[in-house]
Amino acid sequence: MNKYGRQAQEAWKTASPTHYSQMQDPEDFFTKLGEQAQEQVIELQRKLAGPDPAGESYLEKVGRLNAARNQAEEIVRYDLLSPPETEDEDENVNPGLQQYLDSMAEAEDLRQQL
Repeated sequence: MNKYGRQAQEAWKTASPTHYSQMQDPEDFFTKLGEQAQEQVIELQRKLAGPDPAGESYLEKVGRLNAARNQAEEIVRYDLLSPPETEDEDENVNPGLQQYLDSMAEAEDLRQQL
């Protein structure tokens, strides 16, 4: 299991223990989920990084590529690796937090259009 699978497994254990306990084969599920996440991170990272700008220095390129990877991992972690929400969880969400989450979802929609 890769790092994305482990991150998802820990998130599910903590945030959604009921869903986690009902899984038939969590090891296989999170192994496959981690592999899928890694593929999506690689693809999204390439899109976010874009082509090399003319005159870009080595350090600028490293910074751009690292920023693209971090952003891609954050997007994939939110979209793919987060445990499913339940109706009970929605009742406990702070309205300000819900507004923030909604704005993050809108930002993600815009990123998907890139």
